[in-house]
Amino acid sequence: MECRPGCGACCIAPSITGPFYGMPRGKPAGVACVHLDEQRRCRLFGDPRRPALCADFKAEAAVCGDSPEQALRLLDELEQLSKPENG
Repeated sequence: MECRPGCGACCIAPSITGPFYGMPRGKPAGVACVHLDEQRRCRLFGDPRRPALCADFKAEAAVCGDSPEQALRLLDELEQLSKPENG
């Protein structure tokens, strides 16, 4: 599956616990990454400063759903289920 233009859900829903370029304290879940542009595209795409979590993400129907709104809900649900207290 190709990334849906204008989605950006993968740049909003997940938390990134470690520091990375532009976000020295990481990124909380549900907060847009500072590198998400106005068209909801990653400004660090292809840049070595891009977090590994982001570079490793692959769009799939199971997590991206049928719309940006559904993707945000699905990724938020995965974020909640992956919290250590849920393991």
